[in-house]
Amino acid sequence: MEKNSSKRDIVKKLISKDISEYDEEDLINLLIDEPLSIDIDSEIDSNITFGEKIADKLTMIAGSWGFIISFASFLLAWILINTYLFDDLDPYPFILLNLLLSCIAALQAPIIMMSQNRAAKKDSMRSQNDYRIDLKSELILEDLHLKIENVQRNQNMILKELENLKKKRK
Repeated sequence: MEKNSSKRDIVKKLISKDISEYDEEDLINLLIDEPLSIDIDSEIDSNITFGEKIADKLTMIAGSWGFIISFASFLLAWILINTYLFDDLDPYPFILLNLLLSCIAALQAPIIMMSQNRAAKKDSMRSQNDYRIDLKSELILEDLHLKIENVQRNQNMILKELENLKKKRK
């Protein structure tokens, strides 16, 4: 009885419904019929704010090889232009360039963190969804296992009865 009670608690947590009105067979059928999986990406993306969209786009751009190559090219061009063409604009040690890089880093870090927080939230939701599906599968498999045991028990009883009938005929 205790095992049955713990199953009910698990199922209650799993489907978040009042289970007092169901027997175990009804619960298994309910689990089979009711999908538990959700599309995490569409669930998260439906509640995304404008700032989060921008953070994701900027993170996608800033984390690409195209950005790295173009930014390295910009830095090289800045150094070459300010060394050979405009000596008085930002002379060596390139203080203006240093200020620009510091500002970019100061803005880029929190934007990347915002995007990573959203990714972590998605991963957490995926993990919870996987757990619910695994739990549902485990309960259904346990039920199937019990049914197969009953079928085997019944087959053994039928075989014994057939053997007894054969012995009586002889």
